[in-house]
Amino acid sequence: MLEGKAMVEDSDMPVKMQVQAMSFASQALDTFDVVDCKSIAGYIKKEFDERYGSGWQCVVGSNFGCFFTHSKGTFIYFQLETLKFLIFKGASTP
Repeated sequence: MLEGKAMVEDSDMPVKMQVQAMSFASQALDTFDVVDCKSIAGYIKKEFDERYGSGWQCVVGSNFGCFFTHSKGTFIYFQLETLKFLIFKGASTP
């Protein structure tokens, strides 16, 4: 389905979770207009929260910068079509 379409730029997620992230992104692009990045990000966050527990964050767009701390094994940054996707679960403070 996504072969050749999505390009992972960086990730520390298990491969199965990476595939799920790209699948959710593809579903979101089928559901929302490509310019509606807020709804696309909300859709992906909701799916991750339901499947992997609350605390997920998602940023979607074509031009953004960020700085964050994430829990080990929960980060992916990839491109699908014209958009970049950043998904991660925030790190807990000790």
